[in-house]
Amino acid sequence: MAKSLRSKWKRKMRAEKRKKNAPKELSRLKHILKANADVVMEEVKEIATVVTPEKVKDQGDEVKMDTQIKRNKKNLLDQHGQYPVWMNPRQRKKLKAKRVKGKNKSKVAKGLAW
Repeated sequence: MAKSLRSKWKRKMRAEKRKKNAPKELSRLKHILKANADVVMEEVKEIATVVTPEKVKDQGDEVKMDTQIKRNKKNLLDQHGQYPVWMNPRQRKKLKAKRVKGKNKSKVAKGLAW
């Protein structure tokens, strides 16, 4: 859905409106943050530890997280045999059929089977 001319026009106009209002919103946000900077920082300190960007950059070099999913390029399966979230069931079925077709070759002799 959402392919009609009316919806396309509305999306286009909303995007233009966002572009037009972006500087105003940014200045308003900066103004609010300046006014409430101390209050906000105190609330954040109660919840979590505040770390400067330099410290984070230094720590980032030391610690590497292994969050990369190893995915097969040919059939798009990951190491657990799961397809990507964005893939719809029809595509999954098609790829599975292609994968299973290569594995299941019958060993019955060609010709008459009695």
